[in-house]
Order: sequence, then C-alpha cells, then structure tokens
Amino acid sequence: MTQVSEAPGRTRAQIAEKTFRQDPWWRQPAIVVTLLSLWVAYATVRVFMGHYYWVPAYHYLTPFYSPCINGECVPGSSTLGHWFPAVPPIIPYAVISLPFVLGFRLTCYYYRRAYYRAFWRAPAACAVREPHEKYTGETRFPLIMQNLHRYFFYAAILISILNTYDAVDAFHGKTGGVGMGLGTLIICVNVILLWAYTLSCHSCRHITGGRLKNFSKHPVRYWAWTQISKLNARHMQLAWTTLGTLMLTDLYIMLVASGAISDLRFFN
Repeated sequence: MTQVSEAPGRTRAQIAEKTFRQDPWWRQPAIVVTLLSLWVAYATVRVFMGHYYWVPAYHYLTPFYSPCINGECVPGSSTLGHWFPAVPPIIPYAVISLPFVLGFRLTCYYYRRAYYRAFWRAPAACAVREPHEKYTGETRFPLIMQNLHRYFFYAAILISILNTYDAVDAFHGKTGGVGMGLGTLIICVNVILLWAYTLSCHSCRHITGGRLKNFSKHPVRYWAWTQISKLNARHMQLAWTTLGTLMLTDLYIMLVASGAISDLRFFN
C-alpha cells in the first residue's frame, strides 16, 4: 500500500468554467440590481429635494421626512420640533432617522444576500464561480459592521412608533376634526407593512425566543416567537413590498403637496 506523506497543495477544484448551469441564473441578480438602483435613485432625489413632503390640509407627512427636525421644515410638519437652525436640503430634514433606517435595511439578513449576489457577485448565484480571489466573510471592516443589525433593530422599533403617530395624525379633516382620504389609507397600509417587516426581522425572532431552553416554561414568549416566526418566513417578500409602499406613499404625498393631483376624500 502506498502511503502519501504530504497532502495535495490544492484544496479547491480548479474549474476554468464560470459555471456549468444551463438555466438563466443571471436573471435574478440583474433584476435585483435594476430594482434596487431605481429605488435608491428615487429615494436620494426625494430626500434631498426639500419640497412637497407635507400636506397641511390633511397632515400627510412622507416617511422620507419623518421626523422633520430641520429649521427649514414647513409649519406643522415638525412632530418633534426643530432641533437645529435652518440648513439647506444637503442635510436631510429627517437626519436623525434616515441613518438608522438605512443601517437597518443594509444590515438586514435578506438584503445582505440580495446585494452581495447582485452587486458584488459573492457569488452571483449557487454553483457560479465568484470573481474574488479570497473571502474573509464579515470579519473585517467594513463588513464587520453588519453585526450591528440587532442595534439598528431597536432604532427601527422607535422609528416605526413615530411612523404610527404620523399615520394617526393623517386622520385629519380639511375643516378640522377627524377626516380620511386615499392618502390616509395609503399611509396606514405602509405603516402596517413596515411593522410587519420590522417584526419579521431575524433579530426580533431571536430576542423573543432565541435564548429559551424550554418553551413550555415560557408560554407567552413561545406564542410571540411562533407568531414572529410566521412573519419571518415572509421576510423577503416584506422587504420588497415595503420598498414599494414607501415609494408609493412618498410619491402620492408629493403629487398632492405639489398640487398635481387632489386627494380623494372619503369624508371631511
């Protein structure tokens, strides 16, 4: 019997072909790149526009400007007041919330998979060779910052509470008192879906039941864990749906605020 004294120098298969897959594996990464790029472009323009974010007659405030704390914010739109003097839109009016919203989305487990594959091709798809020579995972800067996701989740909860307040405030009639329009409905649906996306987060699921050793001794937490687990199974769908509802909500409020369309009122 021949005895090998040294292990082979190569530990990975040396395959020259990019992949042996015959299906259109590139389609999904291409769609993700297109949709995310369009959304980021739209959101960037709107965040720095500084106009058409508030409808005073019905108290509609776009989530891209909530909370509006800049001294330039129009009267009535500042839920938490003005935190600093008027500055140009080069600094977002919702500067205290947008970094945390962005951080929560960027570090989200689903979004990581989406943009790692689509933009960095790490890898672009299963059984497709990636172009990178080495892999260090999320152990070095800047990807080590992905471990802050659980802390961004706590901030996202606070922002969701603020968005809920904005939704309640949107039940404002033109002549005062309670009123409701199509904008109110759109804002409320967006907030409900944002809550569903936030609570479906993997960090939320771990917080509710991840450290329990015996579910039978913690029936309330077990019930909460099972409900969040159901949402967690839809985390990818909610991630994309909320991007759509955020854009729709902002676009509708912008059109109403600019006078391009009138809000369809159900009453008052």
